[in-house]
Amino acid sequence: MTGPSATFGFRDVDAAEKPGLVRGVFDRVARRYDLMNDLMSAGVHRLWKDAVAARLNPQPGELIVDCAGGTGDMARRFARMARRAQERRGGADAQVFVIDYNAEMIAAGIERGVVPEISWAVGDAQRLPLPDGCADAYVISFGIRNVTDIPAALREARRVLKPGGRFLCLEFSRPVTEALRAAYDAYSFKVIPEIGARVANDRESYQYLVESIRRFPDQKTFAGMIAAAGFGQVGWTNYSGGVAALHTARAV
Repeated sequence: MTGPSATFGFRDVDAAEKPGLVRGVFDRVARRYDLMNDLMSAGVHRLWKDAVAARLNPQPGELIVDCAGGTGDMARRFARMARRAQERRGGADAQVFVIDYNAEMIAAGIERGVVPEISWAVGDAQRLPLPDGCADAYVISFGIRNVTDIPAALREARRVLKPGGRFLCLEFSRPVTEALRAAYDAYSFKVIPEIGARVANDRESYQYLVESIRRFPDQKTFAGMIAAAGFGQVGWTNYSGGVAALHTARAV
């Protein structure tokens, strides 16, 4: 490597190489991404995402950035919740911007149907195509670990949020007990790549996804990175014993 390094699964690669490698993974998995999430988590990822949407509590007239929003399963939750609130008490339509680095994931989301509150764009979490201080909330779900420069992405999230804007990051994390960690490791490394091979004919991509989870910082370390990016009120909530965690903060 001649320049700065980045992680790609258990490998360290040149930082300039990582975006193309990650793009290749999601090009391959895009069409079966939601099905694979259901199979790999036995549907539990839906409960985690519902909890995140409830915590966000989208409101009419809000502008919400769904970064690394992929096929739009989170964006659709936000749009439905904001629309229900709008039906109760009026107000302007919410706006949900789905921004994802991978055009195949965006295309798969658009194919699922148009939702009036949702707009779609291919874009980089490290250089969002949005002005300063425009968003009421920024959400990134299972995407931050695929970013080449995580501190840069966190600073971008802070840049586009209004003062007091909400930051929510749902990501796989560190199980809180040794027994759970051992069981999760065994499942991850033995079962998930096998599901990828059998269902998506792609063991390699799912091996990367498992490895990328292991290289991601634990809850406390990541919370420190969020604070260093200029956020306040930083905290986290563990889901399923720390298999996943919701990190929350406010723009200050």
